[in-house]
Amino acid sequence: MTRALAIVVAAAALMCACHDSREPRIGDKELAELEAFNNRKRYADFTPAILASIPDSDVEQAIVDYVHIKIGDDVEHERQIVAKLPIGAQALYITWSVDSETRSGGFYQYFESDSAEYADQAAEAFEFFSAHDHAALMREANSVHALDIERQRLKGQNGGFEDSQLGPLDDRFKDLKEDLSALRIAKIRSMPEFFSGK
Repeated sequence: MTRALAIVVAAAALMCACHDSREPRIGDKELAELEAFNNRKRYADFTPAILASIPDSDVEQAIVDYVHIKIGDDVEHERQIVAKLPIGAQALYITWSVDSETRSGGFYQYFESDSAEYADQAAEAFEFFSAHDHAALMREANSVHALDIERQRLKGQNGGFEDSQLGPLDDRFKDLKEDLSALRIAKIRSMPEFFSGK
């Protein structure tokens, strides 16, 4: 799990715990981490020099923030906006979405989320970072999801989580040995022009 995602998940869990007086209150360290995350610098544009100035621990989140800034409130045109961004920013955004959704709720949650509109590009996005195992599993997940939809169509009903065949892929995704974050950071460092467009 990436550092930023871990901070958000931990903070959310702790905030929920604060509503129950029997649970410990959120600690100063967690509050400071959440405050730092919420007040992080966001970039509306990147150059290779700006990317080089961002520490490895923050560079993936910075690119995701950049994509979110570009999308803004125009979620109806998100896919068109993302398609105009540098190829590296697109790939990071797509793989980040798969990783985040799948780690928090599995492939079923991913395919039920808005992020699934990029499912047809996700395997290629993983390949961009040489995350070949992630790409292979994503292709398998896309195939299983397509079969789930076909089964539902033939039954004439909408299936739910319990009807999906995606479940066994969730643990396999979490158990992949590839360090996706390290692969993404390595690509950002070796080819910053693919993320900055300059």
